Amino acid sequence: MKRQYGLDQIEREADAFVTVGTFDGVHVGHQAILRYLVHRARQNGGHSVVVTFDPHPREVLSGEPMPLLTTVEERARVLEDLGVERFIVLPFTLAFSKMPPEDFVEKILVERIGLQEIVIGYDHGFGRGRRGDSSLLEALGARLGFTVDVIPAQVVEEHVVSSSEIRRLLGEAGAVGKAAEMLGRRYALSGTVVRGDGRGKGIGFPTANIEVDHPRKFVPLQGVYAVQVHLEGRTWGGMMNIGLRPTFGGTREVLEVHIFDLEQDLYGRQLRVEFVERIRDEQKFGSVDELVEQLSKDQQRCKRALAALA
Repeated sequence: MKRQYGLDQIEREADAFVTVGTFDGVHVGHQAILRYLVHRARQNGGHSVVVTFDPHPREVLSGEPMPLLTTVEERARVLEDLGVERFIVLPFTLAFSKMPPEDFVEKILVERIGLQEIVIGYDHGFGRGRRGDSSLLEALGARLGFTVDVIPAQVVEEHVVSSSEIRRLLGEAGAVGKAAEMLGRRYALSGTVVRGDGRGKGIGFPTANIEVDHPRKFVPLQGVYAVQVHLEGRTWGGMMNIGLRPTFGGTREVLEVHIFDLEQDLYGRQLRVEFVERIRDEQKFGSVDELVEQLSKDQQRCKRALAALA
């Protein structure tokens, strides 16, 4: 899949079948649209193109940080798996947000990208005031020489999910199983292993402390989770704690994962963690011995949860 970032990197191709959106999460609703796009492009001998934005438009327009279900890199990987051939990321700014949809279509989609057909959802709207609907696009298409394909309502409504609902599930309940159903895959985050205080190793549960790659990446509700850890082409089971470590008087949120059957120096290495099941809330214990006893129980629960995946 070709990845093109910013207008300067775009290479025009006259047979582009395009869809436009943020696609944060690339959940099953998004996937229905994207599979339809890929099908249309292949059916007509064209190339499937997804145009997205960074940062998230809502963050720019509201001025508030927007937690991301998928970073741009994560979105790219999922789109490639779906068969998309070109992935174009446009910088989103306040000035860009004020561009009339007519200019966006003509100057960017047609002249820069090579739009032949645009694929949109039945209720889609983009541009200032969301005026870029099917009626406007069809009028522009008649003048500029592209067609408009509106995805039938039933194709999208089979997957009535939203990125906002997935964030709610992950953030309010840590409901990683339900989120996985909506995403079509387990929720995951990636990061670099950084040095911690070594307490885990001292009590028999060494952990890798993870610094998440992207500052806006959404982190699920604090607690203990059964996880799968991907490291350099191999997959390991583990249990992850997200929280403050109150037994040790912690005040800063830490993400730490105990990887089963792996004893290596992981400092500086990249891990990808997939959330399988939430085991319990984080809690404060009266002693280290009580904590160790609970961690042993947690480990067994995590192993049972992971065994059920086989």
